Amino acid sequence: MKLTDLITPACIISPLKATEKQDVISELVQALADAGQVSDPAALVETVWTREQTRTTGIGQGLAIPHGKSESLTDMAMAIGKPAEPIDFESVDGKPVRLVVLLASRPDQMSDHIQALAKISRLHMEAAFREKIYAANSPEEIYELLVENAAS
Repeated sequence: MKLTDLITPACIISPLKATEKQDVISELVQALADAGQVSDPAALVETVWTREQTRTTGIGQGLAIPHGKSESLTDMAMAIGKPAEPIDFESVDGKPVRLVVLLASRPDQMSDHIQALAKISRLHMEAAFREKIYAANSPEEIYELLVENAAS
């Protein structure tokens, strides 16, 4: 599974309209719904938000990866949002978030879900990639960076 198999430019929002954590999650889930990836966006928002309240998905260095599982998905899907201004996501390093990657999968996709989370985290650990994606100004630029850097 490649990360680029999970996303299309239509599911990348830059800049996000939302400025609060819960609204960011709703906006990204709506992008998945608009792309036909999820049939019950409200259920997915509730699942992701419930997970977020138990433990932050702000993993540090400006990245948050809110995630959840739902029967209303046809397959695993990803949406990316870049805030106009960094957002407080209660990250583990205390720093605001500059990129939000929402990952959603079906309940029977546990292994793929964990692999995708690991790939997102690994990619973000690369400082050069991180700076390029933070500097990107459009969904197309973000998508191209993923294509160039997330081959496996």
